[in-house]
Amino acid sequence: MKVAVFSTEPYDRQFLTAANAAAGAPHELVYFDVRLELKTAVLAAGFPAVCVFVNDEVNAETLDVLASQGTRLIALRCTGYNNVDLAAADALGIKIVRVVVYSPYSVAEHAVGLIQMLNRKLYRAYSRVRDDNFSLNGLLGFDLHGKTVGVVGTGKIGIIFAQIMQGFGCRLLGYDPYPSPKFEALDGARYVDLPELLSQSDIISLHCPLTPENDHLINATTVEQMKNGVMLINTSRGKLIDTKAAIHGIKSGKIGYLGIDVYEEEANLFFRDLSDTVIQDDTFQLLQSFPNVVITAHQAFFTREALNDITTTTIASISDFEQGNPLKDEVKPSEKAAV
Repeated sequence: MKVAVFSTEPYDRQFLTAANAAAGAPHELVYFDVRLELKTAVLAAGFPAVCVFVNDEVNAETLDVLASQGTRLIALRCTGYNNVDLAAADALGIKIVRVVVYSPYSVAEHAVGLIQMLNRKLYRAYSRVRDDNFSLNGLLGFDLHGKTVGVVGTGKIGIIFAQIMQGFGCRLLGYDPYPSPKFEALDGARYVDLPELLSQSDIISLHCPLTPENDHLINATTVEQMKNGVMLINTSRGKLIDTKAAIHGIKSGKIGYLGIDVYEEEANLFFRDLSDTVIQDDTFQLLQSFPNVVITAHQAFFTREALNDITTTTIASISDFEQGNPLKDEVKPSEKAAV
């Protein structure tokens, strides 16, 4: 089957080509550097399958163009599908598949890395030593042992993150509309409502999907409910945080540390080399200017194990569609998002 693969980087080509070869090379993969959106949808003309990533725009208008050109399958090489108009796809007869499971350790471990980076000022320490500055002034951290960690979203990634933090000797508070017995089984872990989690946690880490209900879950109101000097971590979806509210929280001292791997307007920034350009996003530039903020460019998923899982699952789903087999990773219009 001919597959138009959008938003590709060298590693996408490497892992997808290898996964396709391992399956007997059943598909003709055509790679495009650009992301899928209305103006680039024409590139997929004649392709029955299209493969996309997190920042591709699979809205109703784009889907209309794809359907008119013969596309019948959208394969997401990611777990989240908030960028897809599921109702429009269903009405057009386009099937949507995703990667339900890939190494959850990749994201959970990256979240812990952000915590350690912020707490022990590793980004500052590295730069200082490179400049032969061996002073410890300004690098003071705190013990994670005994601190209270709030886990917002206790799906696969949230559970693993909680297990790691439990290993540091942290107390665990969880918030999730769909409680997990695995979280409750962790020693000392308990579910609370969101206001209690916000007010009691020293560290808050977001591990939930982006849905209409939790768009800007972290906003001016919820920031005010947090403990003064809290550490806030987001490795899930950028729009879980109202960036302007977070900036206000940083300025007021309510947010003492912010570590994010995602950003609500990242589509025009991440996965691209903009080092020789003037970035026009003033909000992002302001966020980068704070000394207690660490930003990584949506790389939490980026491990060999995760990429192998993602590409293997994606190729298998495309093959199942071509062969008329049941699509075990199909996203239905009424399906609730999960992480």
